[in-house]
Formats: sequence, structure tokens, C-alpha cells
Amino acid sequence: MIWIKPLVFENIKIAFQSIRGNLIRSVLTILIIAVGISALVGILTAIDSIKSSITTEFTRLGANTFSIQSRSMNVQIGNQHYRSMNYSYISFSQAREFRERYTFPSTVSISVSATQIATVKYESKKSNPNITVRGIDENFLQTAGYDLESGRGLTFRESFEGDNVALLGSALIKKLFPGDVDPLGKTISVGSGSYQIVGVLKDKGSGFGNSGDQIVLLPFTNVRQYFSRPKMNFRISVMPPSPQLLEAAMGEAEAVFRNIRGLNVLDDTDFVIEKSDNLVNVLLDNIKYVTLAATIIGFITLLGAAIGLMNILLVTVAERTREIGIHKAMGANSRSIRQQFMIESIAIGQLGGLLGIFLGIMAGNGVSLLIGTSFIIPWQWMLAGVALCLLVSLGSGVLPAIKASKLDPIDALRYE
Repeated sequence: MIWIKPLVFENIKIAFQSIRGNLIRSVLTILIIAVGISALVGILTAIDSIKSSITTEFTRLGANTFSIQSRSMNVQIGNQHYRSMNYSYISFSQAREFRERYTFPSTVSISVSATQIATVKYESKKSNPNITVRGIDENFLQTAGYDLESGRGLTFRESFEGDNVALLGSALIKKLFPGDVDPLGKTISVGSGSYQIVGVLKDKGSGFGNSGDQIVLLPFTNVRQYFSRPKMNFRISVMPPSPQLLEAAMGEAEAVFRNIRGLNVLDDTDFVIEKSDNLVNVLLDNIKYVTLAATIIGFITLLGAAIGLMNILLVTVAERTREIGIHKAMGANSRSIRQQFMIESIAIGQLGGLLGIFLGIMAGNGVSLLIGTSFIIPWQWMLAGVALCLLVSLGSGVLPAIKASKLDPIDALRYE
């Protein structure tokens, strides 16, 4: 065993000398492998970032929150049609009655959409006409996942008596109150009403079309007065104290609301109960197709890299035929020659893999930067990249290595 180790090290040395001797071809092959690995690692890292962003956005609503809604709803992603319903609206009296009759230990809030194209004014400053205005009660912040940056939320009395008070999103505050101006206590105009700011919401973000920071929250009774329209559709949100109680809370809520709607045992339920994580599960389930497509693209690129690497090694065998003959004449056996070419193939593959992993992580986290998620180090994809490069190297190096090891030393020495 003592003489084997020096031979291995000598073969490694010869392999790297060969790589340096054919630098341009080696670099091109390394780049081809790097492109394949970076495409695979980069896209999969980006997908992990998107999954993290989706999960974060929707879990802000509360993992144990569900809502009772009565509206047209059509959700279709890809070829799958998830829901198609059109039910009558939930009136204010039904929403209020549910809140009063629902005895399951939970936090219940009712809210209603006023408009999504409001313009908010403060003195000479005004926002763009894209502000969401929503009527809420005192429990809405908790069930909707909002936190306060400063000030306070609504009280029970303000919610039901319709006081002219408002909570504003952080982006809207920056627009109307630049610098160090304290917005609390200031009076703004929303539509035809004037409101005193009593609270500022923490930054919630606007990922996936959610204008969580371009928002004004008003008492829902105030919205009924100033933004009145026929058949105002209220939304009921319920948050039990723990996720383990979610199913029981939903069953109780359905039973209570069926009674409020006047349904008998044989009638179909004419409202929608949606858990906060329903849509995120649908999205995450369909992202697997994107992952599959990205993996196929990466493998196709790696297949091209494997063919290129095999071609380079076959050319190397032809160029080094005389050198191989000299090695065999000096006592090198077929195993040693095969080992030398396999080491060269593995070295090129791993150099390309390391470069590809680095580029892939940078590209994938570029997406993370754009959508505002944290830096991701995809350990599983890095290990997969190393393993793939090893397989590509072994697959590409076998044929040239066998061809080189089978050369007759006399014919090889006569080769010009």
C-alpha cells in the first residue's frame, strides 16, 4: 500500500498539468458545467425564496385564522379549478349577530371594504388615488395580522358608534407626513369625511399585490355612513386561541352562521369558510411544476456539459497518445492510466460545480433581494450540485479513460 499513495498523488499532479496545458478548452468546459449548475441551483434557490415569501405573507394573517365570506370566488391555477361560487352578500346585521351568538373561545372581527381607489389628503399633501379604505372593529388588527407602530387601535365604542378616527398604513404616513412630523392627532380627509389619526400601522409589505401599507382603517359603522352602497358585503374573521382548535372552531362557526342565514338541514351552505393558509397551500402545490421545469433545464445543460467534457478528454487521449505510450513503457499499468484520466475529469467537473454553485446562490438570492426575503444558503442544492458534478465527471471520463488505458504502448510510441 505504501507505493500506491505516491502514484495517486503523481496522477493528480499530471491531471492538473494536463488541465493547465489545455487551459482554453478546460476553462470552456468548466464554464459549461458552471452554467448548468448555476441554472439549477439559482432557479431552485429563487423558488425557495418565493416559497418563503409566500409563506411569510400569508402566515401574517395568522396560522389559526379563518374567515366567513359570501362573494363570487373563482380560483384557477394551471389546469386546476379550485372554487367557483356565487352567494348572496353577508349583511351588517348577520355579521353582528354572528359576533354576538358565536360562543366558541375565539377572537371575532367584522370588517367591510369601503373602496380601493381613495385619495387621502392632509393640508396641501395628498396621496395617489389607489388607497384601500376598510371599515373594521376593535379586533380586526389581531385577526388580520397587523401591528401598531405608534398610537392605539380602535375601541369597542368607536367601532360601533362610528367615530371619525383612523389608522393609517406606514407607506401612506411617509407620503403625507415626510420628515419627523408626528401624525398622531392630525386630521386627514378621506372621501367626504375628516378623520383624526389615532394609530400608525407597522410596515406589512406589499408582496404579491398586497397593498398592506397603502391603507386606511376606519370604524365599520363610519364606513356604512360615508361609503354606503346597496348590499355592502361584510367579512367575518375568527381566530381561535390555538391551531389545534381550528377545525372545531370552523365547525361551530358554520353551524351558527347556517342558523343565522335561516338554512335547514337539507339546504347547502351558502357561504364560504376559508382558512388563511388555503391559498398559500394551493400556490406552494403548484410551484412544484416550476421546480420540475427548472430541474429539467438544469439537467439538459449538464448533459451538454458532460458531452463537452467527454469530447475534450477524447481529444486529450488522441493528443497524448505518445505520452501515454512513454508512461506504459516506463511501467505504468492500465489502472494507473485510467485513474489519471478519471482524476482529470473529476477535477474539471468539481471546479465547474463550485463556480456554478457560487453563481447560482448569487442569482437566486438576487430574487430574494427583490422580493424582500432573507439571504438563503441552499445546502441541499449545494450538496446535490456537488453530487451531480461528480456523476457528470465520472460518466464523461469513463470512455476516454478506458480508451487511453487500452492503448498498445508500441503503437502509442510510434504515434505522430
